[in-house]
Amino acid sequence: QVQLVESGGGLVQPGGSLRLSCEVSGVFLNSYMIGWFRQAPGKEREAVSCTNSDGKTYWGDSAKGRFTISRDNAKNTVYLQMNSLEPEDTAVYYCAAEHRASVTFVKCLRGGMPYWGQGTQVSVTS
Repeated sequence: QVQLVESGGGLVQPGGSLRLSCEVSGVFLNSYMIGWFRQAPGKEREAVSCTNSDGKTYWGDSAKGRFTISRDNAKNTVYLQMNSLEPEDTAVYYCAAEHRASVTFVKCLRGGMPYWGQGTQVSVTS
């Protein structure tokens, strides 16, 4: 059974940084594509990034070159480093997973992932 747990969210001032973690259990991370998504109050969910097991990443418009992705396969964890945070980045951030043989970047960016975490809240405010 695939389980994902996000952590690392919190309250940060504009211009600050946060690193979110997505710990995956039940499967080997190196066989899965991982997507990060976010949903702000009153808005639709949007894709932040999709990263394949080889490290190739496609970014959603929201990342704007401020975010980076890293993977630690030994810890079965993917990290989303977010820098230069803006109030518009306030949202619940989710990670999602699908086996690399069953997903494309397009499908991932559209949110077509079967396994999701519970989300972690990021609030950017002064």
